[in-house]
Parts: sequence; C-alpha cells; structure tokens
Amino acid sequence: MCDQDHFEEDVKKYSRRDLATWVAAGGAAAVMLPKAANAAEVAEQEVTIETPDGKCDAYFVAPSTGKHPAVLIWPDIFGLRPAFKQMGKRLAESGYAVLVVNPFYRKQAAPTAEKGASTSIRDVIPLARSLTPETHTADAKSFVAWLDGQKSVDTAKGIGTTGYCMGGPIVFRTAAAVPDRIAAAGTFHGGGLATDKDDSPHLLIPKMKAQFLIAVAENDDKRDPEAKETLKKAFKAAGLKAEIEVYPAGHGWCPPDTRVHDKEQAEKAWKRMLALFERALK
Repeated sequence: MCDQDHFEEDVKKYSRRDLATWVAAGGAAAVMLPKAANAAEVAEQEVTIETPDGKCDAYFVAPSTGKHPAVLIWPDIFGLRPAFKQMGKRLAESGYAVLVVNPFYRKQAAPTAEKGASTSIRDVIPLARSLTPETHTADAKSFVAWLDGQKSVDTAKGIGTTGYCMGGPIVFRTAAAVPDRIAAAGTFHGGGLATDKDDSPHLLIPKMKAQFLIAVAENDDKRDPEAKETLKKAFKAAGLKAEIEVYPAGHGWCPPDTRVHDKEQAEKAWKRMLALFERALK
C-alpha cells in the first residue's frame, strides 16, 4: 500500500482536457456528497483541543439533540479542509458525533494545503514528515479524551475512527492506543499499513479490540499485493473481524475534492463504513 507520492502519478494519468474540465467546473466545489437518508439536524462548530504539544484546531459536528457514538476522522495529507468537513457533516447526519482534526497543528493551523487537494504533494510532504508514531499515539489519546468529554457523545458506546491515505496508519495507532474505546476502524487508500519496518502499523493489531474495514486502492495493491495478505493473517491471528477489499479505484478516490475521486466506489466504501459502525457502535 503506497505512500502519498503515488497520488501525483495518478493525477498525471488524466488528460489536460479532463483537468481543464475539472477546474472549469469548480474543482472541489463541483462535487457534493449525497445527503444522508433521514438526515438528522446537526450542530457544527470549529473547536480547539488542548494537547500536550499545543492547541489543535478541529471541526466538530453532531446531531442537535441526544447522545451519539463518536467518530474520529484523520484526513489525508492535504489536511483539514471543506471536503472533510462535508464528509464529517454527512456522517453526523447519520447519527454520529464527529471530530475531524488538523493533524498538522504543531506546525500550522488549517488550511495546511494552499490549493486543497490540488496542492502539489511536494508542498505538503514536510508536514506529513513532521508526524511520527509517537505523535500519532499522543494525539489519539488526547482526541478520544476530548470526545468523551462532550455532552453529545454517548460514552457507553464505542468510538469509531477513520483515516484516509496517510491517516490509515494513524487509525491503526489510535485503535492500539485506546483499545477499550475504539470499537470500529476504517482505512481508505491507506498507505504503509503493513511494512517490513519495526514500527509497522500491522504489528499493533494484537493490542486492538476494534472491528476493521480496510478499503485498498487498486494501484496500491498492484505495487504491494502481499500487504493485504499480511493484514488478513494478522487480524485472523488476533481474532479480530476485518473486511479487507481492493477497490477498482485509484489512490485518493474517496474525498470528493480530489481529481481521482470515484463517486461510485466512494459511495460503496461509505456504505461499508456505515454498516461497520451500525454493527460495532450502536
């Protein structure tokens, strides 16, 4: 499963006319996610979360009334932006209290990508490299604790977490860092989930208690076809449920503002995520 540099390789596959059409249509603004069926009224707000390393800017959205299972969303390398707020709001309309964080808060407040998902990967790689397994773990604990302190969060229910691209490994570390709270986890075109390094995320699976959904990009799988098999064996050995599937879509296909966004496959992944949350969190 690939690193973020492959995203630009996929973008280059688009013709100049395709790109011109995408830009003329408004790019990210042209793609609106479907509204949730029986959508709940939600309240949304920009929030600041105190962590041991500083103040994290984030977006929190939840149904306007009642208590609900919480979900922590880790964005891709382009960070906290309108597309992820839209995704968070859509999820909240389905009955969840959703926190979308700026993972780069130590370096820069959002927006961290000048042109959103059209920003060159080279411009945001330094931000991604500023994060470590240690920062992932520390942030996971801080954000879960913050969620558990919100009136709209049902602390009797497990928490879900999702991550996109570079957020994939952070999801694994979150599930391992707070195993008694994280009950469901999803990664979408996540990079580096199973490597030969000593700090490979898959080595943390024995510490987890969550059910998983791992949606793999087709081109990521072609680059590392053994990764999914390694994950399957690790989850089986730990006795954890994990749905691991290769989707016929390119790396980065889920967020609605990327040039490789695949509406059909993104909707499939979204429905599988909702099924996981319905099963594991409610």
